Amino acid sequence: MIQPLLNAETKSKVLAGERITPAEALDLAYAPLHELGALADARRRAIKAPAYDGQGNEIVTYLIDRNINYTNVCNVYCKFCAFYRTEKDDDHYVLNHEQLSVKIRELESLGGTQVLLQGGHHPKLKIDYYLEMLAHIRRNHPTINVHGFSPPEFNHFSEVFGLSIAEVIAKFKEAGLGSIPGGGGEILVDRVRDRIAPLKCKSDAWLEVMRQAHRQGLNSSATMMFGHVETMEDRIEHLTRLRDLQDETKGFTAFICWTFQPENTVLKATPVGSHEYLRMQALARIFLDNFPNVQASWVTQGPKIGQLALQFGANDFGSVMMEENVVSSAGTTFHLTVQEIQRLIREMGYTPHQRNNWYTLLN
Repeated sequence: MIQPLLNAETKSKVLAGERITPAEALDLAYAPLHELGALADARRRAIKAPAYDGQGNEIVTYLIDRNINYTNVCNVYCKFCAFYRTEKDDDHYVLNHEQLSVKIRELESLGGTQVLLQGGHHPKLKIDYYLEMLAHIRRNHPTINVHGFSPPEFNHFSEVFGLSIAEVIAKFKEAGLGSIPGGGGEILVDRVRDRIAPLKCKSDAWLEVMRQAHRQGLNSSATMMFGHVETMEDRIEHLTRLRDLQDETKGFTAFICWTFQPENTVLKATPVGSHEYLRMQALARIFLDNFPNVQASWVTQGPKIGQLALQFGANDFGSVMMEENVVSSAGTTFHLTVQEIQRLIREMGYTPHQRNNWYTLLN
């Protein structure tokens, strides 16, 4: 298929730093990839106001954290997930405090600053389990930020505990929760969600968790998992809903997108490749003009595409992620050390620098 020429008026708006409409985003979505990447890089510089080292090189940040799945028991049975188990499965688990601390101490030994704490929708765990877990981490690992519990989990908690979303978030924050990840966003279009995860919370409910969290002073990230049953129009609707909420709350710190990983999953869809990943990340950077940061998704795309993503709108190389269970269960097993991430960033002409969850430079 011959790609259409980039619309000159839309290009001028992007280069001038102006907001583009969903219709203009749809036009951009099919532009030649190299031109889209160049526009995304220009928008990154305009939005992020990049920091420089003492030699005049731009800084690209990264995070040292660990993804801890406190349980793999889940009763929503998402078709794209190969990680979940039921209580009848022999390999189901729920971590206790000492098992958590063993993992966190390994993270601390590497200079890590954060745990990404997520699990399934366990039907029997009570609120005390979660509050005691958060209090244990805060008491025994005070330098570690808990970036935990996705919006679908909070909707699950609200139903099981008989509390409002705002009440659950307030209790979790008081116990030690520091920020919220954007997991479970997939595509924020209910027609799509009904096909890939019919028991998971709907789009409005996902956004409401983020709204309530932002109102209580908790920042969060936002995500998109694409390349399955959605259309390009659906992807742009997803971005529009994120941009609208960010206009309202200003609580999102970053956007991360990745492609559907099909191995060992029930969902039957032809996966898209790295070309489409770079296209979507670039488009998101241009459209999400109120998001300061965009993370490269090397965990699903591999280190080389992670490097290229730095020229397609990303200003951050994401996390070392010394443990990852969900994506790897679907057949993707990329792993990098701190030294490898630093090397990959330097190879692209940038200076690597460790950050925390709020994108403050460390050390």
